Order: sequence, then C-alpha cells, then structure tokens
Amino acid sequence: MKALILLLSATLIMSCGETKKQEDNTTKEDMMPVEPNGGIGDGTPSLDQAFVSSVEKAHKKEAFLNKAVVSFDIDLNFNGKDALDGTISMLTNTSKIKIEHDNGSMLVFDNENVYKSPKDAEMPRARFSMFTWPYFFSLPYKLNDDGVNIEKQDMMPMEGESLEAFKMTFDAGTGDAPDDWYYVYTNDKQQIVAAGYIVTFGGTPEEEAVKNAHAIVYNDYKMVDGIPVATSWEFYNWSKEEGITGEPIGDATITNLTFSEEKEDMFAAPENSTIID
Repeated sequence: MKALILLLSATLIMSCGETKKQEDNTTKEDMMPVEPNGGIGDGTPSLDQAFVSSVEKAHKKEAFLNKAVVSFDIDLNFNGKDALDGTISMLTNTSKIKIEHDNGSMLVFDNENVYKSPKDAEMPRARFSMFTWPYFFSLPYKLNDDGVNIEKQDMMPMEGESLEAFKMTFDAGTGDAPDDWYYVYTNDKQQIVAAGYIVTFGGTPEEEAVKNAHAIVYNDYKMVDGIPVATSWEFYNWSKEEGITGEPIGDATITNLTFSEEKEDMFAAPENSTIID
C-alpha cells in the first residue's frame, strides 16, 4: 500500500515538466527558467529564489538541460518485491519519456498521451509509474517550473542532522494534485539529499495525506559528464518534526546513465499499444 501511495505523486510531473519562457524565442525544450518577475524591488532575487539558484547551480542544471536525452537503468524495490526493473529514457525537460521493462513491456509518453505496450500487458498504476520515477530523478531541475512555489525553511531534522530545507507547493490547477507539497533538504554543497512529501491525488484531504507522508533519500552522488547524479535512492516514512523514521520501505539503484541525442521516433507510440488514462 505504501508503494502504491508513493506512485500517486507521479502526476505532478505532467504540469511541472516544462520550463519558463524567456524573452528570446528559444523553444521550451531549450530554454532555461528565470526568476519570477525577474526578482523583486531593484531586480535583486528574493532569498527563496537565490537559494533555488544555488541548488540549481550545484546540480549543474544548465549543463543538464543542454543535453537532449538522458537514459539510465533502474532497479526499484518495495517491501522486498520488485517494483520496476528496466530502462528509463527521457528528454531532459521531461516532456517525453519512455520506460522499457526488462520483461519486454513498455510505457511511452509522447508529450500528449501515455501508451502501454503490449495492449494486454498487466501494469497496475501504469500512468503513475510513468511519471513518478522520472520526476524523482529530475527533482533538482524542476524547482523553477510553472506553478511551483518555493519557500525557504529554517533548519530541519534529517537523519540526526539539521539541514537547510525549502518547501515546494503548487498553484491551484497545477497538475492533478496541486495540494501536494514537498520539503526538500540540501547538504553543505547545496545538493538535494532528501525530500519529504504528501500525496493528495484523488481528493485525499491534506490531514489524511500527512499520515502517510514519505521521503526519498538521495545517496551516492557520482559525476556523469560533469553532472552530479544520485545513483542510490531510499524511501522511508517521514514527518516534518522528525524527518525520516524507521527502516527503509524501498530502494532504487541507478546504473548505466548516459546522455544522447533524440532519435527519430524515439518516443513514438509503440506497436501493439493502447492509450491509458
């Protein structure tokens, strides 16, 4: 049940996958986000935006978005059971995604529809899985997306430490679950090391969602083409007051990460596929 709840957070990526428009005529696929209203007062960024900029810089966001496609193998487990074994490929702005399962089945998002192949493949919560794992991977690059609000927090407890943190909320009408929120923790390098979150998808009241709050913890950062990538994830129960609690409820390993150019029909609807809602 905890794993299913986690999957519901995926829908946020639908609304957070495109970056802000700049004054020039660059496309949404190529452009870098800018601070709302260019900052405040005399043009100086707010404290919140300045902090976000430092996090984006630590994660080499500009270099990442200058890549076309990122691909990686993922071995994901919950409660001792396989949740996903396969390869995720996506445009670095997450506007197109493909998940190829080791059993030969596939999910594809072509920036409009989600396709399942083969048509008769059993994929519970397929649409949520389509977006959850790419969103968690892409979190450092989503902080300036349309509809995202950032609020710097006081130091917060996490794994026996007090870490810098910020809260992410979403404008009304953003995605399928605008009442969701994230508390994102950073280390002294301004790299994201964890994020606690709730899931309100389906109309779950916030007070109920808080009872099932979880956290993803990012470990084992490695440099790939000059870009830091967390190659090990762990999932826990979480609370704002205590941080993560108990033993891990899930884990994931990221391997064979590569960057490439987008190939023709790379994210086209597969053969023997059907659209899923």
